[in-house]
Amino acid sequence: MERREEQPGAAGAGAAPALDFTVENVEKALHQLYYDPNIENKNLAQKWLMQAQVSPQAWHFSWQLLQPDKVPEIQYFGASALHIKISRYWSDIPTDQYESLKAQLFTQITHFASGSKIVLTRLCVALASLALSMMPDAWPCAVADMVRLFQAEDSPVDGQGRCLALLELLTVLPEEFQTSRLPQYRKGLVRASLAVECGAVFPLLEQLLQQPSSPSCVRQKVLKCFSSWVQLEVPLQDCEALIQAAFAALQDSELFDSSVEAIVNAISQPDAQRYVNTLLKLIPLVLGLQDQLRQAVQNGDMETSHGICRIAVALGENHSRALLDQVEHWQSFLALVNMIMFCTGIPGHYPVNETTSSLTLTFWYTLQDDILSFEAEKQAVYQQVYRPVYFQLVDVLLHKAQFPSDEEYGFWSSDEKEQFRIYRVDISDTLMYVYEMLGAELLSNLYDKLGRLLTSSEEPYSWQHTEALLYGFQSIAETIDVNYSDVVPGLIGLIPRISISNVQLADTVMFTIGALSEWLADHPVMINSVLPLVLHALGNPELSVSSVSTLKKICRECKYDLPPYAANIVAVSQDVLMKQIHKTSQCMWLMQALGFLLSALQVEEILKNLHSLISPYIQQLEKLAEEIPNPSNKLAIVHILGLLSNLFTTLDVSHHEDDHEGPELRKLPVPQGPNPVVVVLQQVFQLIQKVLSKWLNDAQVVEAVCAIFEKSVKTLLDDFAPMVPQLCEMLSRMYSTIPQASALDLTRQLVHIFAHEPAHFPPIEALFLLVTSVTLTLFQQGPRDHPDIVDSFMQLLAQALKRKPDLFLCERLDVKAVFHCAVLALKFPEAPTVKASCGFFTELLPRCGEVEPVGKVVQEDGRMLLVAVLEAIGGQASRSLMDCFADILFALNKHCFSLLSMWIKEALQPPGFPSARLSPEQKDTFSQQILRERVNKRRVKEMVKEFTLLCRGLHGTDYTADY
Repeated sequence: MERREEQPGAAGAGAAPALDFTVENVEKALHQLYYDPNIENKNLAQKWLMQAQVSPQAWHFSWQLLQPDKVPEIQYFGASALHIKISRYWSDIPTDQYESLKAQLFTQITHFASGSKIVLTRLCVALASLALSMMPDAWPCAVADMVRLFQAEDSPVDGQGRCLALLELLTVLPEEFQTSRLPQYRKGLVRASLAVECGAVFPLLEQLLQQPSSPSCVRQKVLKCFSSWVQLEVPLQDCEALIQAAFAALQDSELFDSSVEAIVNAISQPDAQRYVNTLLKLIPLVLGLQDQLRQAVQNGDMETSHGICRIAVALGENHSRALLDQVEHWQSFLALVNMIMFCTGIPGHYPVNETTSSLTLTFWYTLQDDILSFEAEKQAVYQQVYRPVYFQLVDVLLHKAQFPSDEEYGFWSSDEKEQFRIYRVDISDTLMYVYEMLGAELLSNLYDKLGRLLTSSEEPYSWQHTEALLYGFQSIAETIDVNYSDVVPGLIGLIPRISISNVQLADTVMFTIGALSEWLADHPVMINSVLPLVLHALGNPELSVSSVSTLKKICRECKYDLPPYAANIVAVSQDVLMKQIHKTSQCMWLMQALGFLLSALQVEEILKNLHSLISPYIQQLEKLAEEIPNPSNKLAIVHILGLLSNLFTTLDVSHHEDDHEGPELRKLPVPQGPNPVVVVLQQVFQLIQKVLSKWLNDAQVVEAVCAIFEKSVKTLLDDFAPMVPQLCEMLSRMYSTIPQASALDLTRQLVHIFAHEPAHFPPIEALFLLVTSVTLTLFQQGPRDHPDIVDSFMQLLAQALKRKPDLFLCERLDVKAVFHCAVLALKFPEAPTVKASCGFFTELLPRCGEVEPVGKVVQEDGRMLLVAVLEAIGGQASRSLMDCFADILFALNKHCFSLLSMWIKEALQPPGFPSARLSPEQKDTFSQQILRERVNKRRVKEMVKEFTLLCRGLHGTDYTADY
């Protein structure tokens, strides 16, 4: 079928028919792709060319495009098309044509040995793909044949050209193997065949690398070729001579990068640890690079220091366990560890003066894990050797974590600052990990250093040094339980003595206090030492994130010890909120902090504080409610509503029986009367309704209003009960006027928490019926513009079935219409909406027996649901959603077996349904498999995945590899 708009060169006159894949049309399309300024034409050309590459005509035009008179772009396309045909459509090639295809490719490679390098590489990849498909049976000595053919003296190409072409071919062969999608059994055979063939490759590479007459370009190609072959897990002992030659080549600046890559790849292969003797021989070679490393560091040669570090880390990180096992060689391994330590502490600031130290961090994790995995006796010996090393590592890491001088830091780009921040996080993670090795002594060590630094009168200390030591403390205290540490009281005592003259130092002081908030909860007498610092920092916009997050942590962890400080905390917070010092997200955190704080007070105190805290915002909101809606007052309204909802998220006066008993938290009743949050909500309810009346058509404002109640419901649970009737009424009015997804989400929360309680069932039932009726009307008008509403509606229906199936017994609920709408929602292009609809059906089908209207509609219209599910599996829905559709099939089979067995045969009867690619036998097999499996849901999912691949024509293709 031809489509005029897909013609290559459509902009020109006399364009060829769309699928006429001739040489001329391919050349026109390539010209359009490379030179047409119109992006749409380029895209059409690219799409057409992709079709051309996989067409049967590609066998014909590819060779013609390789003619010497063509430009490299055209020749490259020809070579690429050949590779695609060989690699993806090998089964189309008759066996009697293998030899002629091989001979043609050899001829072309010989020709391009002195031509375009990009075309040569593509032809080599095509021949490599051919070799992999023929090995080992149809072409048993492929690699040896390649070497022999290219060494033939009767070739018209000069020796160096042939040599480079052969090396290119030998380099791409293992690379093509790694990326090829050969079936698993073939992969094993070909790998074994290549392992044998390396006997034809390595002697040639050694000879070329050690031959003094070999030009630099050849030696570089040899190293790249070796690098490619070692990734086939060649035994390390077979690589010894080439690795040694690569070490020697490190002295040649032109070969340095290729040598590093080859050595690292050889050392890093997983199988290498079996060859301990070879690994032991490598240690002196690596240690022999230390002079070159120091010289590079002195000269500021980052590339060389980086490369040598990569080699040392590759040996240490990949083989520390194997080398530690050689106890008699402990000194040489320790020397390697010290060399890596030098790389960790390489002079200069990361990432501006050096980029090497970050490479080493994982090594220290690995070494520690390996030491701690030994049996007790051996571990004790190695602990004795390596504990001092790890203490040295802590000093080195804290030195590397230090900020540069203020002047120097001022010149750094924002990208460099961000990289440095991430680097410090990596150092922090390493310090936390090292704590397992060094234990409490590490904290004592840090504390002693900090104490000496802050109390020494001999020399003025730099803020950078203080900040780094505190950062070390913070790193450990954030994740390790330091409650029993005897140095934390001293540290808390030292903090107020720190002269804070700098934002970075102040930030770290704040984060350190935050990290110690759990310790403060157990030692409340110390709160007063640090709280004034935090409250003072709240007034500094530059410390916004650190001060607010620290206050939030203290208010969360220490709330029962904070009543004496509550008035001060509230006053300072109010002040900074009114002055608008902080950005929106920090204002929200601050409100959450105040919610935690107020939770521990008496109800009268809470109400008094709430009044002073909220009154200014309520007054502002009253003023805004009178104004004509515009963008600036909308922002102010959303901000105020956000502050209230964040406050109510954490303001929880009922106490959990046990805060650590998992997700099912049962609340104890509040003895002091009505819940303060409910009191406030009832006071502002009229105002919120007034705001809503003007902003009902604005999704953001409606969402912000719903968020207040949703967060309050989640926090208060049963305590929210007094608000249920008026909230149901408000939601009904809101949703009747303009349906919004956020209103449905809040309705779902109410159904979840209150629908099962008889006292609240009537208002919730009325709300449920109303939103259902309004949404069904929306479906009649065309729901495609509202996937979010449909998504939330499906989730609400599922929740209703889960928590209170009685909602589906009401005569005023049109269950049949709901069912039809949910079937329609299964066909939406938006994945979340489809998932939610599937979730509804998996809740609905198990209720067939117990809820009579549900049973009736499934009996009458269940076949329609099945057809929609089969259409989706047949190719109408994304493959990522197949598990959801499988869940529906499983539920149908489990709860409506007799109906399903009748429907599935009828539904699959028409030819071409659900896909023209299916045979009647395949459809029959699928229906039998599904009907047999009523217990194992995972098996049904596998069946559906197999069936959808058959429907889409993807079964057994490359596309299934990642599925």
